[in-house]
Amino acid sequence: MAMVSFISTVPSLVSMAPSPSTSAPMPTARYFHSVSPRFDYVIYDLNLITIHQCQGTVNCKLEGDCGDEERFSRRRVLHCIGAATIGIVSLFALQSHNAAHFAQYFLIFDLIARSSSLIEVANAADLIQRRQRSEFQSKVKDVLYRALKGNQDLVPSVLTLALNDAVTYDKATKTGGPNGSIRLSSEISRPENKNLAAALSLLEEAKKEIDSDSKGGPISYADLIQLGAQSAVKSTFLASAIRKCGGNEEKGSLLYSAYGSSGQWGLFDKQFGRSDAEEADPEGRVPQWEKASVEEIKNKFIALGFGPRQVAVMSAFFGPDQLATEALLAADPQVQPWVQKYQRSRETVSQTDYEVDLITTLTKLSSLGQQINYEAYSYALPKVDFSKLKL
Repeated sequence: MAMVSFISTVPSLVSMAPSPSTSAPMPTARYFHSVSPRFDYVIYDLNLITIHQCQGTVNCKLEGDCGDEERFSRRRVLHCIGAATIGIVSLFALQSHNAAHFAQYFLIFDLIARSSSLIEVANAADLIQRRQRSEFQSKVKDVLYRALKGNQDLVPSVLTLALNDAVTYDKATKTGGPNGSIRLSSEISRPENKNLAAALSLLEEAKKEIDSDSKGGPISYADLIQLGAQSAVKSTFLASAIRKCGGNEEKGSLLYSAYGSSGQWGLFDKQFGRSDAEEADPEGRVPQWEKASVEEIKNKFIALGFGPRQVAVMSAFFGPDQLATEALLAADPQVQPWVQKYQRSRETVSQTDYEVDLITTLTKLSSLGQQINYEAYSYALPKVDFSKLKL
């Protein structure tokens, strides 16, 4: 349950309004606001926003069940401020217990509230935050790209590091997941993570450079590890394009830019703001991929909400030799068709099926059980003293 409440004292209006009858309930109104790419609509119902007179105050309360991605934005909060203003002006309609009159007042003054300059200020603030986060994320990606370019031998380990941090998620208890706990010594030293220390060290060195230039605080390990996997995946896509161009890096880069899947990372990039766990996740949740049977791998993915298709497309994450892993996976009749599908896709110029499905699966894995802070890494801008400006 989420709630935003604003209270304004209006003694002059309250003294003019008669006390309501105890026999008739106070009318209430419900207000929903939703913005889609093409539509901006408002629905009113009588139960969610309550405006009432109580001991010289007007109280506007907005409440409702919402998930992490449906938290109140500045724009919606300001709408509630507008609703409080409406409540002050419409006290007389409320006292008459006429719900129809109340709804009319509410609709009229909502138009006023929604057209106020406060909404424009909120829009500007949101844009500033998004720009700050986007710029910071671009810097993170640049540092990770350079780190991995000089350590291509660690690309498979970076992929497995991100996978092992994510698959600790348990649906029943809603614990674990890509929370950065794999950085802790008690977890990175486990048998399933025995060859991942070098990959973690590489990311830790990158983190030092990233944090030294961050205005919005240090990057979390949870974000760093998943963005590291993204950079590693992109490096494999680029390497494939270069091979198809006979080893010519310039032509390979051009091929990847023209036919690659860069535009598919939007949702992954939006999930930026994971928090770090302070304790290691429980043991026994991550298989030793090089020793696990295909059935064990499938069962693990099924427990996370995936299936044979995702097992096949994530083959590069299970160890340093992707082809050897796929040979093992292809022995399973459920996984075999998907392995063959992605192998054929990788032989094409764009390898679209493989890249898109891999990005989609990684995006889901990288957010299992995580509450994303969509204001993370933003920061307050310095105030400008206009009195010191010379015209």
